[in-house]
Amino acid sequence: MHYENDYKFQDVAKDIITRLNLNHIEIEKLVILRSHGSKSKRTIARIHGLPKIMQIAMNTKAYYAIEIISENFDKLSHEDKIKTMIHELMHIPKGFGGGFRNHRNFVTKKKVEDAFKTYINANTLEF
Repeated sequence: MHYENDYKFQDVAKDIITRLNLNHIEIEKLVILRSHGSKSKRTIARIHGLPKIMQIAMNTKAYYAIEIISENFDKLSHEDKIKTMIHELMHIPKGFGGGFRNHRNFVTKKKVEDAFKTYINANTLEF
């Protein structure tokens, strides 16, 4: 596997965070990485957090990384790429402590669709 920063989607994530008022997400502690070489067939993107024990060991605060799996993500439409990014950002809890919100109560297809509609309506740039 090979990883590289994805500055384009770093900007997209920042735009989503701003337009959806996800103020609990500390953008300077969120990194968007693009992976190459995955054999995954179904996973499009995934989020990683720095666990509390590692934060203590490293004397640092929480960080999150969203991994975009190029082989699968690049095949998506622009709309689905935005929805995928919204989905991953929804996993970050209000406390921004390194943990995750689960699918059942927090990250649902309906919530992603509703957030996407809000994002589009708040977007003054051409989609």
